[in-house]
Amino acid sequence: MADARTYVLIYVVLLVLGTGKFVFFTFDDIFTYSMAMGGTIILAVAKSLLIAGYYQHLIEEPRAVTYMMSIAVFMVFLLTVAAGYSIQ
Repeated sequence: MADARTYVLIYVVLLVLGTGKFVFFTFDDIFTYSMAMGGTIILAVAKSLLIAGYYQHLIEEPRAVTYMMSIAVFMVFLLTVAAGYSIQ
């Protein structure tokens, strides 16, 4: 199990990543809407990996559990893309 210093560091990184999403949409002259959405998605994936890895203790699980969770997340992504495609 990680110590308190690791959790504080992960929390600070999550705050910085959350601020990054704000920055993307605040500075319209630097970032286009497509760039802001792409950056937001990348930051959201990074944040979810940090949360799942450290706060839900998946870092300490065997690799088989990690692979199973990765496949499940990929399947949810495929379902989301398919649902978005069918709505258009």
